[in-house]
Amino acid sequence: MSLRQPYLTSRLQGFGTNVFTEYTNLAVRHDAINLGQGFPNFDGPELMKDAVVEAIRSGQNQYCRMTGIPQLNRAIADHQERFYGLTCDSESEVTVMNGATEAICATLQALLEVGDEVVFFEPFYDSYRAAVAMAGGVERIVTLRSSEGGFVWDPAELEKAITAKTRAILINTPHNPTGKIFQRSDLEIIAEQAKRHDLLVISDEVYEHLVFEGEHVPMATLPGMWERTVTISSAGKTFSFTGWKIGWACAPAPISAAIRTAHQFMTFCNSAPMQPAVARMLNEADDAFYANFVEEYRTRRDHLCDGLSRVGLDVLTPAGTYFALADIRPLGWDHDVEFCRMLPEKVGVAAIPPTAFYVNKEAGRHLVRFAFCKTLDVLDEAVQRLAGLPAGA
Repeated sequence: MSLRQPYLTSRLQGFGTNVFTEYTNLAVRHDAINLGQGFPNFDGPELMKDAVVEAIRSGQNQYCRMTGIPQLNRAIADHQERFYGLTCDSESEVTVMNGATEAICATLQALLEVGDEVVFFEPFYDSYRAAVAMAGGVERIVTLRSSEGGFVWDPAELEKAITAKTRAILINTPHNPTGKIFQRSDLEIIAEQAKRHDLLVISDEVYEHLVFEGEHVPMATLPGMWERTVTISSAGKTFSFTGWKIGWACAPAPISAAIRTAHQFMTFCNSAPMQPAVARMLNEADDAFYANFVEEYRTRRDHLCDGLSRVGLDVLTPAGTYFALADIRPLGWDHDVEFCRMLPEKVGVAAIPPTAFYVNKEAGRHLVRFAFCKTLDVLDEAVQRLAGLPAGA
């Protein structure tokens, strides 16, 4: 007797292979420069690597505390106080997880009932839709639209997206893939809707220290928002160790307790020897480190954006993150997937088609996402290859 099919649950049908897997595989197959998936081609501080080795050799290799080792929880709480004036209890309001992706998934698993709706902005980090679906939730979308001044959204769309079934609003600032910084005025509108409808806000802030224009304002700092906000971040982007997968969620104790209930059955804990290294870096990184970090990435951003402009693309210069979107229509292309599938084989560069991050795909079909978290020589070589871009039909 054959087994009943399909094997994939209906909640996940339609998601298929992750877009980063697909285009990284194309990059490897064609020996292309990978400006698609967002990981640096260089390591972070030696201090952190030395700290991991020390932790391994000293025997910190077994399961650690489910909520995170005490010194890392304290370091995260101190970071929130230092940069944003937020007071978190390290024991009851900070939870260390397997990257921000798990933090998002665990939060949704813990806080959503089946049928609850979650409002978020497109384009979005691709795990959002899958995490909502796995929790039995329903997505409601507000579109960020490109304009001369960057990406804008209509508050009326947010108000329309909220229904009696809405449980949470999920935001990402600085925003991947647009590079938009949600200004205080943006956040105040979202906060007002959250308070009016008694909603939770899940705030993905992994690029909090990669801000080139404006400032990063955490949602939890707005009046009346700490008690209804889950703030999520990670060490991967700030310290250039994306493969370590050390992330965290900060939230009031009752919300944190709920999130921990889901977290303990997903990963329980993560990398014991890497946690003290992250704690040490959070404690020892001075203002000069963060200033140099931003300036180095500003140089990379400008380097790539200038190069993309020279080859004929219309670049939407990001205010934050390490991604830049470019309009491919000036070169005669109008379909991001066709363009990105052509790139690795014909040009030797990989990029990401942002329609993977849209429900309303026509809003992003003319754009392509490039990552500039690479050394300048790699960016130079990529631009040189892109100079040979074929014209679209």
